Amino acid sequence: MLLYIILGLLVHFMFFASIFDIYFTSPLVHGMTPQFTPLPPPAKRLVLFVADGLRADKLYELGEDGNPRAPFIRNIIMNEGSWGISHTRVPTESRPGHVALIAGFYEDVSAVAKGWKENPVEFDSLINETKYTWSWGSADILAMFAKGASGNHVYTYSYDAKSEDFGAQDVAKLDTWVFDNMKEFFHAARNNHSLFSKLNEEKIVFFLHLLGIDTNGHAHRPSSREYMDNIKIVDEGVKEITSMLKDFYGNDGKTAFIFTSDHGMTDWGFHGAGHPSETCTPFVTWGAGIKYPQKVSAQKFDDTYLEEWKLENWKRQDVNQADIAPLMACLIGVPFPLNSVGILPVDILNSTDLFKAESMFTNAVQILEQFKVKMTQKKEATLPFLFTPFKLLSDSKQMNILRKARSYIKQKKYDEAVSLCKELINLSLKGLSYYHTYDRFFLAFNVVLGFVGWISYASLLIIKSHCNLTRSVGKEVKKPSHLLPCCFVAIGILVALFLLVQACPWTYYVYCLLPLPIWYAFLREFPVLQGFVTLLLTFPPSRFVGYLLLFILGVEVLVLSFFYRYMLTAGLIVFAGWPFITPLWTRAKSTSLGWILFCLLLAVFPLMPVVGRKPDIFLVMGAGLLVLLLSLFVLTSVIKRKDSFVNEELVLHLLQMVSMVLSMCVVYGTHKSLLKKQGLPLLNQIASWMILASSFVMPLLSPLILFDRLFSILLSSMSTYLLLSTGYEALFPLVLSCLMFVWIHMEQETLQQSGISCKQKVSSIQFAYNTDITQLRDLYLDDLRRAFFLVFFLVTAFFGTGNIASVNSFDLASVYCFLTVFSPYMMGALMMWKILIPFVLVMCAFEAVQLTTQLSSKSLFLMVIITSDIMALHFFFLVKDYGSWLDIGTSISHFVIVISMTIFLVFLNGLAQLLTTKKLRLYGRSKSHLI
Repeated sequence: MLLYIILGLLVHFMFFASIFDIYFTSPLVHGMTPQFTPLPPPAKRLVLFVADGLRADKLYELGEDGNPRAPFIRNIIMNEGSWGISHTRVPTESRPGHVALIAGFYEDVSAVAKGWKENPVEFDSLINETKYTWSWGSADILAMFAKGASGNHVYTYSYDAKSEDFGAQDVAKLDTWVFDNMKEFFHAARNNHSLFSKLNEEKIVFFLHLLGIDTNGHAHRPSSREYMDNIKIVDEGVKEITSMLKDFYGNDGKTAFIFTSDHGMTDWGFHGAGHPSETCTPFVTWGAGIKYPQKVSAQKFDDTYLEEWKLENWKRQDVNQADIAPLMACLIGVPFPLNSVGILPVDILNSTDLFKAESMFTNAVQILEQFKVKMTQKKEATLPFLFTPFKLLSDSKQMNILRKARSYIKQKKYDEAVSLCKELINLSLKGLSYYHTYDRFFLAFNVVLGFVGWISYASLLIIKSHCNLTRSVGKEVKKPSHLLPCCFVAIGILVALFLLVQACPWTYYVYCLLPLPIWYAFLREFPVLQGFVTLLLTFPPSRFVGYLLLFILGVEVLVLSFFYRYMLTAGLIVFAGWPFITPLWTRAKSTSLGWILFCLLLAVFPLMPVVGRKPDIFLVMGAGLLVLLLSLFVLTSVIKRKDSFVNEELVLHLLQMVSMVLSMCVVYGTHKSLLKKQGLPLLNQIASWMILASSFVMPLLSPLILFDRLFSILLSSMSTYLLLSTGYEALFPLVLSCLMFVWIHMEQETLQQSGISCKQKVSSIQFAYNTDITQLRDLYLDDLRRAFFLVFFLVTAFFGTGNIASVNSFDLASVYCFLTVFSPYMMGALMMWKILIPFVLVMCAFEAVQLTTQLSSKSLFLMVIITSDIMALHFFFLVKDYGSWLDIGTSISHFVIVISMTIFLVFLNGLAQLLTTKKLRLYGRSKSHLI
């Protein structure tokens, strides 16, 4: 069995990892020749302002009083420069946003594992190409470009990481610190001849990373007064820096300015996905080499922003975020970043037509260089007869376009040259994508082959364990020939040689070779498969087909629920009607009423807002009060009992109720303190961590009687969940647990109807460690329904409150009872535990269902895994790399969520067994006395 679990985990980890090899590999290549425009640049220096987390609409729109929120930037748009929207890509996080801005490419997801801090791959950037760069801001952002820069020409100035405190009274100081330190730096430079000399060099960059707006958005949301006031502070700071630089350089007209943002932010104060509020960021540029504002009578865009912002008469020039890197390189005359895929927005440049054409030609050659290197690498790693080149951009076509573009420039046909260079860039980008995804079909085929084999083999194992098919038909069926293993070994050797010749990565060997032992194991059980087919022929076809169609329909509903959460509501309403189509309604009417009530109550949650909900401290308090009332009811029933450990259970129960009251006080006190901008009180922080730690221990002290242990787990979980709640979601685990309690009763009633005697009542059943009930009974079709119920409840736990609907639906306010200083790993761990708590409650209830229905936990758990795997296979085929970035990100995240859930089930199953079967000593009494 251990070998089987290891094989299963290996298959699922392979399936999980495959998505990163297929869709998330690094696009970077190395070995290109640097390219730069061979003409004098318009600017000597460039100033890059990046207002972290600033939404385009919040900057451009007028305030409630009808005045500009950022008057200086508004004046630049109308009188001095060019403006538009910079469209970002997912994930809308700080690191990938800055990489796109400064390096010109869209970073692969491997950076997630490094927390967006370290360089997972080496890349070239604008900063690396400059003569000198001075930067001020957050150490996390500045360090990654300083680390990747060659030589000793990048200077960074950062504040303490603890300054990023979401509960602080004034987080705008993160921005004023940057402005003040830059002003002090230039003031000191007047008396420092060496520094003064460096500052007067050409090809220099000043980078100001402004984190205050992002921090205020997380803490107070983008519609808050704090967020709006921070925009005004940044606007004033940009005005002062611009004035200071003009004064320092004697207004020489050689300074270019760019003001933009790395990403936006949702209304609920988060980012990471592809909502327009996250992907639409401001882009304003002025100074040397930049066109002055262009008045227009009309302009068309797919949005209505222009009318809302009252800027319809000023020409809007949108760019992709990666386009800003070549623009900056062009302005100061440095080589374009080697890995940049940005297209130079020539319409923004205020320069000669010759300079525009030469710059566009440089941009085309720079991207074409990447295409050539990528093609060469793929050609060398592929057998000649299998290599299929990108036909739209052959060697001859490359040369023809370059020759023709150069000819146009000589003939002063600059517009034609620019147009031809754009065509070459688009073909090169398509070719880069072609070679980047060259092995995609080959990998996907092998991964699917292995996963289908796993699902088939796991299904066969369940059949073999419970149907005794081999004994009934084994004498009639011949065993597989000894040639079978030899064939598989030969195939394995051929596959390994094929991969070796092509110098494939080691992961390719896993994807291609793992299906072989799985399918070999499946074919070895061929007699079982034949026996099962024979058995099906004798089975009443209508009932089997009906169950099969219901199962397929159920799986499709679960798949659709990832796109439309109301499908969970529909499923729960159907579940509510279950007692009416069985004898349950007449046999156990009170239990059936409870089932109907809690199914309908739980069905309300998927209809609530997925994200964007406002904090409601009173709903959190109400959830705590309901749990306390339920605890009092249970407490009275405990007092009435005369068991040997009633006193100990009373003490534990009272302690958990005190913990619940303490949680409510901490939540309320923290909420009030943060509203007053007094930060997180230390006592509240200590109490929160103590409650979290005790929640893992308290259930293990409770009796092993089924409902006593489950209720203890609920109380401990709710104490922690309240601390991590901000609104209606605090009620979710309570309603879910009530439904789980009723489910346990319903399943035992269903089992009794099937003619299987239950030796104990549910109220007297005890959890026992290592209970072996493998052979108590065979499987029934009802067990397939039980497995489906579990998967459905797990998906409901996943999406019930919208906490995991997408990356951007996390609310950092959930962890403010524990910490307010930004710590991505700690905050991520706390939010992950909040997500897992409903999972744990469902899995513990499932342990009880397995115990009360006298079924092997291994077999029922395998059925659950198979159901989840079928869903994962659905989403594997739904993954796409075309369309909007929101569609791409959503399709990939759905697959990752489902396959992660399948892997987590193994962990959650072990955790549920620990919580339900383990008993710790209390008051020094022996373990045996308590059980």
